[in-house]
Amino acid sequence: MIKPQPYCKNCRLAPPTLSDDKVQELEAIIKPGHLLHKGDFVFRQGDPFHSVFLVRSGSIKTFTTNEQGLEKITGFYFATEIFGFSGMGEGSYPVSAQALESTLCSEIPFNQLEELSIQIPGLSHQIMLMMSRKIREDQQMKLLLSRLNSDSRIAAFLLNISAHFRERGFSATRFRLSMSRNEIGDYLGLAVETVSRSFTRLQKHGLIRVDGRETEIVDFTELCALAGGEVEL
Repeated sequence: MIKPQPYCKNCRLAPPTLSDDKVQELEAIIKPGHLLHKGDFVFRQGDPFHSVFLVRSGSIKTFTTNEQGLEKITGFYFATEIFGFSGMGEGSYPVSAQALESTLCSEIPFNQLEELSIQIPGLSHQIMLMMSRKIREDQQMKLLLSRLNSDSRIAAFLLNISAHFRERGFSATRFRLSMSRNEIGDYLGLAVETVSRSFTRLQKHGLIRVDGRETEIVDFTELCALAGGEVEL
């Protein structure tokens, strides 16, 4: 019987050169995966910060809610990604996190992660790299939203999702979008009708093929050109 590889070998939390015994120490503080159904909350905006969370399978959206009750999506997270670090600064989560589909999610108590980072060389640096990458993604998305039209925003969004799947060993050209058209529009600053029209145009021009939420990138080169020529969110 083949012994399964420790999960952290495949997540971004473990430093690349981490020895197996240290991987096991890191694994030990990660709580068993908790199954969330679509719409279940991991935490809500304003809850006390105590942990970060690892997506084992499925997907999560984060969003803020203003005083009028209006929501604004701030990000999407997929398998092997860790979220919740934004709660560190103020001691409470500035966003809510909710499952987009059936999702397996593990809790990582932050105080234990901090203690372990003292013992494991490179762990603190790896955490900093993860946070830096997320800041960079957010900055690039804001830049895209300020300069691209609706079709280009959708193209950039699809290429971003494609990159997520490619990094995890899945198909970069065929995937299922777990978020609705309305959620895509909210994230990209577009009306849901505009999102639908953009998907229709991209499909009509032969760049993508869509069947419900099943999406196929047909012409990767043209889609990249439409998104601005270089999309690495």
